[in-house]
Amino acid sequence: MAATDIRPGTGSIATPTSSRTVSAEDSRIIWLLLGAAFVAILNETTMGVAIPHLIGDLGITAVAAQWLTTAFMLTMAVVIPITGFLLQRFTTRAVFITAMSLFSLGTLIAFLSPGFELLLVARIVQASGTAIMMPLLMTTIMRLVPSHSRGRMMGRVSIVMALAPAIGPTLSGLLLDTVGWRWIFGIVLPIALVALGVGARWIHNIGETTKAPLDIVSVILSAFGFGGIVFGLSQIGGGGHGGSGAEAAAANGLATVTLIASFSIGVIALALFVWRQFRLQRTDDALLDLRVFGSANFSLSIGQMALLSLAFFGAITVVPLYMQSVLGVTALVTGLVVLPGSLAMGLAGPLIGRIYDRWGTRVLLIPGSIIASATLWTFTTFDQFTPIWVIAIVQTVLSIGLALSFTPLFTASLGSLQPRFYSHGSAVLGTIQQVAGAAGIALMVTVMSSVTAGGIDAGLGEAAAGAAGAHAAFTIAAIVSLPLIVGAFFIRKPADQPFPAPVGH
Repeated sequence: MAATDIRPGTGSIATPTSSRTVSAEDSRIIWLLLGAAFVAILNETTMGVAIPHLIGDLGITAVAAQWLTTAFMLTMAVVIPITGFLLQRFTTRAVFITAMSLFSLGTLIAFLSPGFELLLVARIVQASGTAIMMPLLMTTIMRLVPSHSRGRMMGRVSIVMALAPAIGPTLSGLLLDTVGWRWIFGIVLPIALVALGVGARWIHNIGETTKAPLDIVSVILSAFGFGGIVFGLSQIGGGGHGGSGAEAAAANGLATVTLIASFSIGVIALALFVWRQFRLQRTDDALLDLRVFGSANFSLSIGQMALLSLAFFGAITVVPLYMQSVLGVTALVTGLVVLPGSLAMGLAGPLIGRIYDRWGTRVLLIPGSIIASATLWTFTTFDQFTPIWVIAIVQTVLSIGLALSFTPLFTASLGSLQPRFYSHGSAVLGTIQQVAGAAGIALMVTVMSSVTAGGIDAGLGEAAAGAAGAHAAFTIAAIVSLPLIVGAFFIRKPADQPFPAPVGH
């Protein structure tokens, strides 16, 4: 007999777990949130192809340019922990309107930016809104979709998360080769405004609001913790960019001091942040409730996601730099190369979701991790003579491996938690993903730039030096991917939980 549940705060009987389906109204809310997430991801995926153009148009270095991506992801990592508080304190509609308003404002500022500094500010404002959207989407899915159907719903999320990367780079390349980088934001802005207007009209509250406090000290500690570590990674090899022997030695020395200081500040701040959360969660006042790590399956899934994000986001940022600076192809061609993989990832999403619901994690994660690691090792063989079609095939295979990994990791991690921890689990998942991604980007772009500069100083041609830099970055991603194969054997699909009907309808 199917289990039944008491609806919180009402005493009424909720729909049985095994038979409850998502209502048309709830489905509409999820699709609206998916649409908003699509806009945010589309914006982010257009930037990877644009970085080589921005280096030339704005007169900045590759290390500086990567901060347009790293600062975006780092801001998300700082803001995402606050979403646990926001989703408890404010209504779903209010949180959505705030998120999309910030994203739209940042997009407008970026469109009007005259140079690098204001563009960087715009990216930070954009990230503040984007950071709220993904935890809001994930928490809403966990609250509205019964556990036996979550794989299929996460498969739909995969479609959106893959469709945007499919369109983004190609659209970006077309705009960059015709009207310039500002129109990357000019195209996204009206879509964002439409999503804001429709969502403000149709989205209602999911769940009950509480008087959850916001601990400012925790916010500050998380900013210094995550910021210090990622900034420190960006300083690896940061001094070696040419000049006389004395100048290079001084630059390297400064970079080393900055790296050590940043890491030290980051580690100390993170340790204090964790200590403070343990104290505050005794009274349910933590900014980020770390009791979610009491679930071994959640912890393993988060660790797997961190390694996957570090390797993937770092490598996927190096690919456009490699193709445009080493192979000399246009931004449009770069976008077209990643198109087949993104489409394959999106088309596979629903099937992967159904497989997860029926068979669990291992049948997906084990082959997925092997495919992802194998393709990243294949990236290390790329040089200045690698054909474009080879890159397109390898990129497509990598996307399939990622599709096999992301859906089960998202679903198994959050499904391992009690419903009262969904918002905190979503915040932890988003924070770890963004910090790992930002760290991967900062580390690999910096290593690529440093090795490239060293190769040029040693007398190599620009193409050969760039290929050596890309090889070094891809090697790091490949090494990071190896533990994923081991971890895939230990993550399991959690048992279906009793599912209370959401309040607020």
